[in-house]
Amino acid sequence: MNSNTGEMPSFRVGSVRFWDSQTRWANLEPRQGEYDWSVLDRLVSGARRAGLPALFVVGGTPAWAAPKAPRMAYPEGSRAAPPDNLADWRRFVRALAERYSGRLEAYELWPIANDSRFYNGDMDTLVEMTRQANQIIKKADPRAIVVCPGMGRLWSSAGRSFLRRFAEVGGYDHCDVASVKLHQRSASDPPETVLAVLDAAYRTMHQAGVHPPIWSTGTTHDIVLQQPLDEERAIDYATRFYLTGLYGSVNGNLSRTYFYAWGTRNLPLVLQVPGAPPTRAALAVEQLQRWLTRARIRACGQGTAIQLPAGVWQCEFTVPDVDGRYLPSLVRWTHAGTAATAVPPHITRLLRLDGTAVPVTPGEIVEIDTRPVFMTAN
Repeated sequence: MNSNTGEMPSFRVGSVRFWDSQTRWANLEPRQGEYDWSVLDRLVSGARRAGLPALFVVGGTPAWAAPKAPRMAYPEGSRAAPPDNLADWRRFVRALAERYSGRLEAYELWPIANDSRFYNGDMDTLVEMTRQANQIIKKADPRAIVVCPGMGRLWSSAGRSFLRRFAEVGGYDHCDVASVKLHQRSASDPPETVLAVLDAAYRTMHQAGVHPPIWSTGTTHDIVLQQPLDEERAIDYATRFYLTGLYGSVNGNLSRTYFYAWGTRNLPLVLQVPGAPPTRAALAVEQLQRWLTRARIRACGQGTAIQLPAGVWQCEFTVPDVDGRYLPSLVRWTHAGTAATAVPPHITRLLRLDGTAVPVTPGEIVEIDTRPVFMTAN
């Protein structure tokens, strides 16, 4: 969420994450022991009215708690360091968790820990902060999901090395979920390229002997500097970003994906800004979700490995009909260009994101391009 208004998306989403919403620690405790919960109360209430589970990101040390530390790129003067006294951290986490027990689904214990613009403390302190926060949160709300500090810069060996060290020294022993930032090198690159980052993160964790569920929780600090996508490419990329999350759930350890972000115009791909209707890209994501309502994902694959032309991607599902029978269905798309593919057995309809549908027959050749299509037996 990139808004502090409490307004929620008016298209279908599954969860919201609070970070660029004026809810950093420095916003909530501007002076030691003095709390201002007004913005977070508004956001939590808005999420609950919309039926959306909320993930709160704990980070952004107030200036009073680390006066000599470097500033983060935020107007309230948040510091990119742990507090000088960890008692301040414990007190804040306790106040937060007790106030929002049962109202926040999950807590992420730092936005991007392996980027010095967000965290420049040492590893031992980061692990200890994670351990302490996990204990405090679980005591206040045993059902809360604790998400380890976010790990970005995973295109680089330095970023992956930091993740591996955090794993090796036991950081992931103190949380339920790992947080990674899955994003393209550039916003103009195909969304499918993030799967290489997921694979690198998974392999790094595997080498360290840890296998937590993985949530993709954001992007790179530099995203606001990248060029906007045109409207048609935005539709393609928004829907395929959603699909790569599903792909990663089958072929990686990815169990949740957040899109960055809702509520701002200053990004390459905009879904909605407060007070305005959803963009065509957002509505296309909503259409994709309608296709997959109550679907069960079976498999995902790409190219010749699944007897399709190179460059074609596919996820297979079973989707319930009105009688509750689960019917074979699939989504196909390319990451570039077009490809001729045969309709699989049992498939009788092809649906497009613009709402149109045409009958098809098994074995019929259909052209697939960069905009996903849905094929079903229903």
